[in-house]
Amino acid sequence: MFTGIVQGTVRVVKILKKENFQTHVLEMPQELRKGLTLGASVAHNGCCLTVTKVEGDFVSFDLMQETLKVTNLGLLLEGDNVNIERAAKFGDEIGGHSMSGHINLCSTISDVINTANNCTIWFTMPMPSMKYVLTKGYIGIDGCSLTIGEVKDNRFCVHLIPETLERTLFGTRKIGDVVNIEIDPQTQAIVDTVERVLMNQSSNTQ
Repeated sequence: MFTGIVQGTVRVVKILKKENFQTHVLEMPQELRKGLTLGASVAHNGCCLTVTKVEGDFVSFDLMQETLKVTNLGLLLEGDNVNIERAAKFGDEIGGHSMSGHINLCSTISDVINTANNCTIWFTMPMPSMKYVLTKGYIGIDGCSLTIGEVKDNRFCVHLIPETLERTLFGTRKIGDVVNIEIDPQTQAIVDTVERVLMNQSSNTQ
């Protein structure tokens, strides 16, 4: 489990490509490597990956074809950065909202509006998934737990404070960039349940 509070960005120093498979090697600072062991879970842009090797500052992670297809990790190049969060431990403060590290789909940034003290970013997403995107609801974007600002048709926005822009990739994101989306599981469960109840009621009245 993850909290959606990104701990920083880390550079991808090497990408080893094989058929339908990749190994990403990250250069992680000591504070993020503390207690890190083989088999540990680390979120990369919100996607939960397993540590496969630790050699000094360099930590390796294997990515299967499904991960490369569903997330933006398959678009990474050597030298790119990713948002990083270590898995939460029992007793940790949940500063954002509970996240699984399982990416539902990708979204594209359609607009970036900068003002003096914050930044508003708009995202475009396929309509079938927009039913889970509710004003003031939670959503995970590249591993960040965020509150949805406005929803318009197949677009939604979030408002970001300077701390978020500095700590995460959002400070460098631009129009056209692809981000990972994790739908809030509680929102998804509620929406699916309501849909199912309404469908049953409609069937019973026919």
